[in-house]
Amino acid sequence: MATLTQKELNLKRFIPILLVLGALAAPMKTVHIDVTGDKAGAEPTHFVPVVGNWVVTQVSGKNILVVDGRQWKRGQPAGGLADKARAIYGARHEEFIDNVKAFAYFPYAVAQGVDNFQNGDISMRFLLLEGALDQCAGILFNLKSNGDYLTVRFNAKEDNLVLWTFKQGKRSFVKKGSENVPLNMKQWYTMKIAVQGTSLKGFLNDKLLIEYTLPEAVTGKVGVWSKTDSVSYFDDYTVNAAN
Repeated sequence: MATLTQKELNLKRFIPILLVLGALAAPMKTVHIDVTGDKAGAEPTHFVPVVGNWVVTQVSGKNILVVDGRQWKRGQPAGGLADKARAIYGARHEEFIDNVKAFAYFPYAVAQGVDNFQNGDISMRFLLLEGALDQCAGILFNLKSNGDYLTVRFNAKEDNLVLWTFKQGKRSFVKKGSENVPLNMKQWYTMKIAVQGTSLKGFLNDKLLIEYTLPEAVTGKVGVWSKTDSVSYFDDYTVNAAN
């Protein structure tokens, strides 16, 4: 049996380290998803509304995405759900639809152009306009073909950033931000999540508020999220994903 030389042993010892460094240094692909070219007053083309009423509106001469919970208070999926689910998940769309109906009080829209986000960061600007029950905006990620997903959201009714999981028809609290942050209504703010394997970080206005180790690595589609009767604006949705 051949014996490894000391040089070969040293190289073998460093291979795991090199693999980790290589993953960290992997080039990032940036996808900026906006509604600039969409028609104001119509559904967006670069986001697929799954639950709730999502339309394009014009603010100060710029097209932005808005979820309007005032027109949706009965927990109904978005119009044409079957066709939209088929476009997102093909033959597996029926399982997806069943789970969507279980979470129908939580509006969300799926971003086009990001098929499987695993490592990287997602950021956006948001503005909370109104809402009697809730005043929410969030980043949806880890969306599976069965409708399970994760979201990091801010709720002005609670002044906090929180990580929630939606799995098999059940919503579960996971982690609250390290401190409450009161935000003014009708002002723009930023939100970001950063994912590396099972490591998740959540930021509000560039301040780190959530650090959490997920039970499994993130994979799946991404999007924007809201809750019940919230009326919220979304803009500058950007995904930086490791290739």
